[in-house]
Amino acid sequence: MTGVETLQSVQFVTVKGKRLAVLSASDWESLVEWVEQLEDRQIARAAFADLAAAGGDRRRAGWLEWEDAEKVLA
Repeated sequence: MTGVETLQSVQFVTVKGKRLAVLSASDWESLVEWVEQLEDRQIARAAFADLAAAGGDRRRAGWLEWEDAEKVLA
């Protein structure tokens, strides 16, 4: 199910004067996954824009060499 489909599956209830959105746990998880994918795409686009602005030079764009990234992650 796509994020849009998940949003369209929301049902609304009113409890003590508050309108609440209700959806299944699996629909919620689908929605979270969809938002995370959008964020990942934005990060990738920004990284490639930085690379293009640096003339393709990965170091100037702030990209790490794999060996350096391994050290940071370890």
